[in-house]
Amino acid sequence: MIFMAAQRPLDVLNRALGSSVLVSLKGGKEFRGKLSGFDVHVNLVLEEAEEIQGGQTARRYGTMIIRGDNVVFISPAG
Repeated sequence: MIFMAAQRPLDVLNRALGSSVLVSLKGGKEFRGKLSGFDVHVNLVLEEAEEIQGGQTARRYGTMIIRGDNVVFISPAG
């Protein structure tokens, strides 16, 4: 049997720094942007942030801070 090293969530976020991510929030809103920072509460700082509706850019925000308790998931934006 081969066991992979366990990955902690903050380790995964640390590797995503500088990359484009998709963030889904409670209430159904989604944002895409470059992850430039986060903390242990999963508060996020996105650069070049934009709101996504129906797979399309609905509004551009620039730099945005997202409070961690609103985050449902974070995914690579590809």
